[in-house]
Amino acid sequence: MAMMSKTKNMLEGLVREGSFKWGIGRRSSLDAEVEEMMNGSPSGRRKYISELSPAANVVIGQCSRILDVSMEELQSNFGKEASDSLKSPSRYARSFLEYCCFRALAISTQDTNYLSDKVFRRLTFDMMLAWEAPSASSQPVLKVDSESTVGGEAFSRIAPAIPIIADLITCADLFDVLTALTGGRLPISVYEKYLGGLERAMRKMKSQSESSLLSGIRSPGRERILDVDGTVTTQPVLQHVGISTWPGRLILTDHALYFEPLKVVSYDKAKVYDLADDLKQVVRPELTGPWGTRLFDKAVLYKSTTLSEPIFMEFPELTGHARRDYWLAIIREILYAHRFIRKYQIKGIERDETLSKAVLGILRLQAVQELTSSRSLRCEALLMFNLCDQLPGGDLILEALASLTLSRELDRASHSTAGSGMYSMSASAILSNLGFLSQDDESRLLVGEIVVGEMTPLEKAVKDSRNSFKKVEVAQATIDGVKVDGIDTNLAVMKELLFPITELTKHLHHLVSWSDPLKSTVFCCLTAYIIFRGWLCYAFVMVLLFLAIFMLLTRFYNQGRSIDEVKVRAPPTMTTVEQLLEVQNAISQVQEFVQDGNITLLKLRALLLAALPQATDRVAMALVLMALVIALLPTKLLILWLFLELFTRNSPPRRASTERWTRRLREWWFSIPAAPVVLERENKEDKKKK
Repeated sequence: MAMMSKTKNMLEGLVREGSFKWGIGRRSSLDAEVEEMMNGSPSGRRKYISELSPAANVVIGQCSRILDVSMEELQSNFGKEASDSLKSPSRYARSFLEYCCFRALAISTQDTNYLSDKVFRRLTFDMMLAWEAPSASSQPVLKVDSESTVGGEAFSRIAPAIPIIADLITCADLFDVLTALTGGRLPISVYEKYLGGLERAMRKMKSQSESSLLSGIRSPGRERILDVDGTVTTQPVLQHVGISTWPGRLILTDHALYFEPLKVVSYDKAKVYDLADDLKQVVRPELTGPWGTRLFDKAVLYKSTTLSEPIFMEFPELTGHARRDYWLAIIREILYAHRFIRKYQIKGIERDETLSKAVLGILRLQAVQELTSSRSLRCEALLMFNLCDQLPGGDLILEALASLTLSRELDRASHSTAGSGMYSMSASAILSNLGFLSQDDESRLLVGEIVVGEMTPLEKAVKDSRNSFKKVEVAQATIDGVKVDGIDTNLAVMKELLFPITELTKHLHHLVSWSDPLKSTVFCCLTAYIIFRGWLCYAFVMVLLFLAIFMLLTRFYNQGRSIDEVKVRAPPTMTTVEQLLEVQNAISQVQEFVQDGNITLLKLRALLLAALPQATDRVAMALVLMALVIALLPTKLLILWLFLELFTRNSPPRRASTERWTRRLREWWFSIPAAPVVLERENKEDKKKK
C-alpha cells in the first residue's frame, strides 16, 4: 500500500508539472486516462497496477480499451497462460507489458488503414518507450514528449511484433539506418516518417498488382508486383544479350522477373525469367557496356539452365551504381526465398508466410530509401534472406527459421496457439489484413517469431550470428587499416612479414650447401638418426607443441596489450608510369612462367606418347626401378635414403659427381622435343550466328 501511495503521488506530480506529455494528437485522452487510473474509474478498466511504471500503466490501459477487456481480466489471463518464470518479480512487468501489447497489436492491425492511423503510430512508439522502463522501480522515470527517443533493444522487441515494420533478422540493421543521424536513438518524427513510407510502399504494391501490367502472361492474383523500372525514358533499363541491346521495362514479382522490350509506342511481349523453380539460377553484379564491352559497373547478370547464354540488365545512372545494387538485392531476395522453400520443403500456408517475409522486407527497403541517401544504403542488410547469405552463421539462422515454420504446421494441426496472446503476429496475417492474401481460418493460426518474455531459437541464432559478425567487423577494420597502395610498398610489407621464414630458409640453404661442413655434418647425422629410429612423427609433434606453447605464453604475457606494429622501411615513391611499368614486368614474368610450364607439360606428353623412343625407354626403366624401391624398402628407410640423397649431394665428397650428373640430366632434357600444338580460332561469322 505504501508503494501504491508513493507511485500515485509521483504520478500526480508528473501530471501537475506537465512533464508527462504524449503528443498533440493524444494528450487530452491520455491525461484523462492517467487521472482515471488515479481516481478509480467506475468501469474498472482504469486500474492502476503497482508493479508497473506510469508509462507501462498508460500503455496497458490503452491495450485494455482496444481489447475491450479490463486490466484485471488481462492480468488474470496472463496468470493462466504465462509460465512461472515469467511471473517472477524481476520479469513480471516486462512480460505482462509484452503480453498486452501483442494482443492489442493483433486487433489493431486488422484495420486495413492502420499504418496511416496517427493513434496507432503513437501507440506502438509508446509501447517501445514503456518497454524500456516497465516496472515501478525503473529509473529514470520516463518523460514522454515530442523529444522522446527509443533505444535499439526496445525497437528490436516491439517492432518485429508487427512484421510489416520489422523482422527479427534485420531489425538491428533497420534501427541503425533509421538512427544514423540521431545518435543511435529513434525519435518519434523519424519513426512516423518511416511508417508513412511503408504506407506508400504498400499502396504502390497494391495498385501495381491490381493493374493491367503483365496481363495475359500471369494468372490474376497469383503474383504480387513488387517493383517496376524503366518506365521513364531518361532512366531506361537496358537488356544485353551477346552484342545486342534492347531498352525496356523491368518488372519483379514474388515469383519471376519480366522484361518487356520497348517498341515505338508500346512494349513487346515480356520475356520471363523464373525465380521460383530450381533452374540453377545465378544472379550477380556485372560489368557491361555497348557492343559487349566491359566498361560500366551498373548491370545485373542472370543465367539459368533454360538460357543458352547469360543476359545482362543494365541500370544506367550518372554516378555510382545504387540503382543496380537495389535491383540486385531485391531479385536475390526473391530467389533466395524460393531456394529456402525448396531446401526445407515448405508448402501450403507456411510457403505463403515465407514469401510474405521476403515481400515485406522489400517494402521496408523501399520505405527506408525515402529517408536516407540511397548511395550509402546497404540494401542487402535490410533483406532477411540476403543478410543470412552474408552473416556468419546465416545458415543456422535459416535452419532455426525452418524449424519454426515446421513447428507452426504442427500448431495448426493441433490448434494449440489459436487465440493465444503469448505470440506476435505473422507476416501472412499482416498481408491478409491488408487485403493481399485471402483471409482464412488457418492463416489466423500462424504466429510470429517473438514469444512473450522468452528468447526463441531463432532469436538465439540471430544473436549469436550478430556477435560473430561484430568480431568479423573488428577484424575487417584492422584489415582495412593495414592496406597500402602501390606494388612496391606491398612487396616491402610482404618481405618484412616473411622475414622469419626467409631467415630460416637461409639457414637451411646454408646447411644444404655445406658451406660449414661441421654444422652440416651434425645436422645430417642428427636428422638421419631421428628418421632411422622412426621418431619423425614425434619431431613434428614437438614442433606443433612448441608453437602452441609459444602462442599461449604470448597470450598470457600480452594480456591487455596491443600487438606490436610491423615496422617497414617504405621504398622510394614511384610515379604512376613507373608502377605501370612494374605491373607490365610482373605480367611478363608470369607469362614466361606459364610458357615454361606449358613446355614442360608438352615434353612430358612427348615422353608419354614415345615421340623420342630412346628417351621413353629410359624413363620407363627409371619408373620400374622406382616402383621396386618403393615396394621393397621400408618406409623409414625410403625416407632416410631420400633425405641423404638430397642433403648430401653438395657435400665435398659428392659435389663433383653431382655437378656432372646434373649437367647430363639437363642436356638430356633439352634434347626432348615438345609435342605439337595447333591453335584453332573461332571465325567472327560463326560467333555472330551463335
